[in-house]
Amino acid sequence: MAGFISQETIDAVRNTTDIVSVVGDYTVLKSRGPNDFWGCCPFHGEKTPSFHVDSDKKFYHCFGCHASGDVIKFVMEMEKLSYVEAIESLAKKAGIPIRYKDGGAPADYKRDDTVEKNIELYERTASMFHYFLMETQQGKKALEYITKRGLTTETIQKFKLGYAPADRKWLKKFLLGKNFSADFLNKSGLFSQNYPDFSFFSDRLMFPIFNRKGQVVAFGGRVIPPADESQRKYLNSGDLPQFKKRETLFGFNFAKNSIRQKKSIIFCEGNMDVIAYHQCGLDYAVATLGTALTEEHIKMISGFVAGGVVYLSFDSDGAGQEATWKAIKLCREHDLTVKVIQLKGGKDPAEIMLKFGAENLTVQVNNAILDSDYLLNKVGKKYPVDTPEGKTKAALEFFLYIDCLQSDIQKESCLEQLAQVFNLKPEAVKRDFLNRNQARERITIRQDNNQNDTKQINLDAELRGLIAITADLDQFKTLRSSLNEEDFKNPDARKLFRIYEDCLQKGALSIPDIIESCNGTGLTQYITNALSQSVYQKENCGAYIQDTIKFVKRNKIDEQREALVKRIRDFVIVTDDDRIQMNNLLTQKMELDKQAQLLTK
Repeated sequence: MAGFISQETIDAVRNTTDIVSVVGDYTVLKSRGPNDFWGCCPFHGEKTPSFHVDSDKKFYHCFGCHASGDVIKFVMEMEKLSYVEAIESLAKKAGIPIRYKDGGAPADYKRDDTVEKNIELYERTASMFHYFLMETQQGKKALEYITKRGLTTETIQKFKLGYAPADRKWLKKFLLGKNFSADFLNKSGLFSQNYPDFSFFSDRLMFPIFNRKGQVVAFGGRVIPPADESQRKYLNSGDLPQFKKRETLFGFNFAKNSIRQKKSIIFCEGNMDVIAYHQCGLDYAVATLGTALTEEHIKMISGFVAGGVVYLSFDSDGAGQEATWKAIKLCREHDLTVKVIQLKGGKDPAEIMLKFGAENLTVQVNNAILDSDYLLNKVGKKYPVDTPEGKTKAALEFFLYIDCLQSDIQKESCLEQLAQVFNLKPEAVKRDFLNRNQARERITIRQDNNQNDTKQINLDAELRGLIAITADLDQFKTLRSSLNEEDFKNPDARKLFRIYEDCLQKGALSIPDIIESCNGTGLTQYITNALSQSVYQKENCGAYIQDTIKFVKRNKIDEQREALVKRIRDFVIVTDDDRIQMNNLLTQKMELDKQAQLLTK
């Protein structure tokens, strides 16, 4: 490949390109003398700079991973380009004319320009989506939605937000009219694989996804409330030649300079979170794109934030907490300091911005807590730390965090913090940490050997109702005629229902078969206790089961009603169709209220 481009062009690229400027787009470089620049290596995560750039001799070398070369090789490695593509990219950026040997590229050289063509396509499509949002009646609902969420016109234009028309055939017709071939469009990722004339995104608020250079390489689409609940709330483009989810961060092109200056970054859960942070002046926020934080993401930002802080701003639900833990673990393994933002007063940054303004959101970011404090609080709530067993389990889980730390001083400090928070002797905590693997094995063995331990079972009204059936097994047929397994919220109740159902289907709904089927579930002791102590009587069992049926149905109605009330509360009436839909929601609520009243009689 190298022979296709003239040596004159190669020399011009090497001599004209400022290697410090190119490398500085991937990591922070600081001068230590004339022509002598140092920073954290962009090829491997590190906290202490070992990456050297000589601006006079125009080469780089990492004393950690031993990566080295000139500016062309650097661009090849970082952008994953061929030799020719790297030269062409640098030449284009510097305004250097590209000359090939013998006056032109050889006939057998067919340059792969798929990425460039795709970017051109996505740039044009993004412009059309933006036009539909800002200038057409079709995009009015989407524009009103984001305006009511507090986004300014300046922000909308900065992120080039758009609207994908509801007509799924429009985009294909439009692009064919712009001389894009049908075959090229079918492979572009913009259209359905099964129905190639149908666009992948329709009737959605569109978020262009930019690469680090600010070029549109993919899209994210959000349904516009109120929407059909069967629709996926968010859709993202799949991996494409110009776009890899694991290597891309939403908003990074806008945030990278601020990240470099502040040596800080905020990782968010969604695109709207990023946009809200940026509008509030916190312009170092980014988000992953439908994936958890990856090694590739950390590699992108580690050179900018080494010695600084990684802020995590994820939801407080179970999935958000799991994502927070995984991100903490990954960042700490790369020796990055982590703080957790615990948002208050709204479900996300956009809501807080709308309710309380940018200053409030800034204060909450400034009040972020260290990840160690966050995790200690989390395990303190998860386990009964007023008991020795609970303290042991909490400590063992916190040890997983300490294992990720790269400094012995940090580990020592966190062990002391753990001892102080749970009122333990530091010496005992350190001993358990040194023997943590054996302690985990003991806990696991103890749990396996005590599967029937009553503390592991949630004995609520649902489970008690199912255990009562052992007093009159015929009542299970009454129960199953009104309820099914999924109607129960308690997983232990669902488990026992399934055991009854399996026994019934086998024609073996008897106490011995039920007890045998319960082995290993932790339920055996409850059933045998109820039987031996005659907790439930056959003559009262029918009435007890009817009460259980009403209880479970009422709980299910309450759940549905709560979700419906939330939809009604959040509903925004804009059009006549909105009013009709609101009336339908109110009618559904009235029907649920009637059903609930009937069950209380």
